[in-house]
Amino acid sequence: MILAHGIGGRADLPLPGELVLQAGGFVVLASFLAVGLAWRQPRFHTAVAGRALPAAVTRLADSGRARLAAQSVMLALLAYLLGQAFAGDQDPDHNPVPRALYVLLWVGLVPASLVLGPVWRVVNPLRALRRGLVTVFRLPPDGCRELPKGLGYWPTALGLAAFVWLELVPDARAEPAVVGGFIATYTALSTAAALRYGPSWFDRADPFEAYSSLVAALSPVGRGSADHRPVELRNPFRALNAVIPAPGLVAVLAVWWGSTVFDGVSGTPWWATTSQLAAARTGVPKELLATVVLAALIGLVAASYRLATGALAGRLVSTLIPIAVGYTIAHYASLLLTEGPRGLAQLLDPSAPAPTGAPAPLLVAAIQVVAILVGHVVGVIAAHDRSAALLPENRRLADQVPLVLLMIVYTMIGLYLLVIA
Repeated sequence: MILAHGIGGRADLPLPGELVLQAGGFVVLASFLAVGLAWRQPRFHTAVAGRALPAAVTRLADSGRARLAAQSVMLALLAYLLGQAFAGDQDPDHNPVPRALYVLLWVGLVPASLVLGPVWRVVNPLRALRRGLVTVFRLPPDGCRELPKGLGYWPTALGLAAFVWLELVPDARAEPAVVGGFIATYTALSTAAALRYGPSWFDRADPFEAYSSLVAALSPVGRGSADHRPVELRNPFRALNAVIPAPGLVAVLAVWWGSTVFDGVSGTPWWATTSQLAAARTGVPKELLATVVLAALIGLVAASYRLATGALAGRLVSTLIPIAVGYTIAHYASLLLTEGPRGLAQLLDPSAPAPTGAPAPLLVAAIQVVAILVGHVVGVIAAHDRSAALLPENRRLADQVPLVLLMIVYTMIGLYLLVIA
C-alpha cells in the first residue's frame, strides 16, 4: 500500500531532468528580473472589488441553514469513519478511513480550496459538533475565555506537525485503528478548545481549517476585505496580500513545505538504503531517524527563510503560500488522480476494487512541472509587490535577492525530487 505518497517512480516521467532543473531556475530568475525592473510601485496592497457573482451564490454562502446542513452531513461522515476505523476491516486496502484522511482531506483540500475558496470553513464538522454541545449543555456560545493574543497560528503549526509526522514516519500509519486514533484525538482536542475559546478558535487554530483558508488566499473566488461583501471573482494577488501576519505563520509554512520535501526525500532509493544502514550501524530505530530528519528539514526551511528575509519575515511569509501550494499539487498529483476516485468509492463501499490503471506519465509530468513553476513565479511576483510597499525604492532589488535565491533553490530542490531523484 502506498497511501500518503506519490504513486509511480520518478524515472517514469518522460522529461530530461537536467534540462527541467535549468529551465526552472531560469524561469524564476527571469520573472524576478522582469518584475523588478518594470514594477516600480505596489499594485496589490489596497482592496479593490472584483466582479460579483450572481446574488444567489452569496445567499447560499451566507445561509446558516445551508452551512449547518453541510456540516451535519460531514459530522455524520466523521462518525461513520470513526466506526469503520475501530470496528471495520483492519486491512487498509478495504477500509475507507486511510484514504479519507490522507487522500480526500489532506490532498483533496488543496485543489478544492484553490478553486472554491475556504471550503473547510463551510463544511467543518467540528463546528456543528461544537454548536450541538453548546446547545445541549447550555454553554456560553462565544466560549468562556478569549483567545490569547499571541496564540496566532501556533496551534495550527503544532497540529499540522503532528499530522505530517503520522503521515510520513510510522510504519503503521495506514492502519485504520491508528488513523482513527488520530482523528478521534484531533476531534476531541479541537472541539474542547473551541468550547473554551469560542468559534474563533477554528479560524487560525484548527489545523485543517487554517490550512484550507491559507490555500484559499490564492482562489479566484472569494470575498473582499470583509465577510459581508458579496462572493466575487477577484485578483488572487490582492487576496494573498490580505493574509494578516500572525505569530506562528512562518512555522505553518515551514511544516508545510519541509514535510513535503521530506516526503519526496523519503521516497527515494537513496533514503531507503541510507536509513537502513544508519539504523543497522547506530542501533537507532528508523522511525526515530526519520523523525529527526523531518524535524531538521522543517527547521532548515524556517531558518533559511528568516535568514533571507530578516526583519520582514512576518510581512513576507504569505508569499511562500504559492510555493507550498504548487509543490503540494506537484507532489501529490499522481496520488490524487489514482487513489482519489477509489477513496470516494470506498465511502459507499469499503471493498471497492483497486484502480486498474495509472495516469499517463506525460500528464503527471506536465502537472508537476507547471505547478512548481507557476507557484514560484506567483511567489516572486507577490514578494516583489509586497517589498515595493515596504521598502524604499533604492533598496528593493538588493533586499529581495536573498529571498529570490532561496526561491530558486526551493524550485530546483522540488524539481530534482520529482524528475531526477
